[in-house]
Amino acid sequence: MTVIVRDVRPEVRTETAALARVRHLAFPFMPITPESVVHTITHSHPDARFRWLIAEEDGEIIGSTVVGLAHDSPDPGQGYVNVYVHPERIHRGAGALLLRTAEEYLAAQGATKLFSWVVDAPDNRAFAERRGYRASRSGKVLRLDLENGTLPPLQDPPPGVELRTAADFADDPRPMFDLDAEAVLDEPSDVDTEFTDYEAWIEETWNHPLLSHELTSVAVVDGRPVALSAAHTDGATQYGSAMTGTARAFRGRGLAKLAKNDSLHRARAAGCKEAFTGNDAGNEPMLAINKWFGYEVYATEVRYVRELG
Repeated sequence: MTVIVRDVRPEVRTETAALARVRHLAFPFMPITPESVVHTITHSHPDARFRWLIAEEDGEIIGSTVVGLAHDSPDPGQGYVNVYVHPERIHRGAGALLLRTAEEYLAAQGATKLFSWVVDAPDNRAFAERRGYRASRSGKVLRLDLENGTLPPLQDPPPGVELRTAADFADDPRPMFDLDAEAVLDEPSDVDTEFTDYEAWIEETWNHPLLSHELTSVAVVDGRPVALSAAHTDGATQYGSAMTGTARAFRGRGLAKLAKNDSLHRARAAGCKEAFTGNDAGNEPMLAINKWFGYEVYATEVRYVRELG
C-alpha cells in the first residue's frame, strides 16, 4: 500500500467531505464542514500561500495538513503546519510525508520558522521532536456540555450597554472588524497578529461559513461594539468559540463574560449540544471566565517550533 500526498480538490465534494471527516476524527474539538474546507482554500489571502494537503492511501484520505505563512504578522518568514492523521491509520507514514512535503513547500516560500500545534500525547510529541521541533507554549482545549449542563443565568446589561448579535451589523461590519483587530493584538501567542486588511477580513472571517452571525453576541456602547463572543458552529450540534475579546478601554467590566453568556444561551436554544474553546495556558483571565461557565479541560495541546536553516 502506497501513501501519496497532494492538494485536496475543493471542487470535489466527496474529497472535502472525506477530509472534514478525517480531521474531525483526529481533532474532534472544533467544528469543521466540507463548506468550511472549500471556503478556507478559496478565500485565503494570496500572501498566506495557503495549501490544504491530504495523504491518500489506495484512494482513501487518511490524513491532512494545513500549510501557510502568517501573512498578517508584522514578523516575516513565519509559517504554520498542523498535521492530522486518521486515528486508525497511524504508523503508515502519512504524517511524516505530510510534514516533509509541507516543510519543503514553506521553505521554498521563504519561511524561516515553523509553528505547529500538537495534541499532548507521548507519540505525538515524540513525532515532532524527532523531526527537530522544540516545545514552546501550551494550550487547553475546554469542553462545556450544553445539553445536560447548567449555564449561569442571563444577566441584564449594565446601564449604557446593549446586547446585540453580529447579524445586527450585517449592513456595515466595519465596527466589528475594528473590535476584532484590537482584541487580537493582546491574544497570547508565539506569532503576533495584526489585522490591517478589511476586505481580506470580510472574505476570510466575516463570510466564513462556520461563523454564525446570529449566535455571535456583541456588547454595544453608544452604537459601537466593545466586546464580542464570536461563535462557530457546524450547523448541527457543535459550537466553538472563535474569539472572545473586549476593546481595551472597556476591559474589567465583565462585558466579555456578558457577551459569551448570551452567546452560549443562544447556542443551546438553537440545538447545540456541546461547546468547545481553546485557551493559551497562560491566559488566566479567560481560563477563569470559562471555568465560571462550567467548561472543563478536555485536551491539551503543545505549540512546537522549528527553525529552518
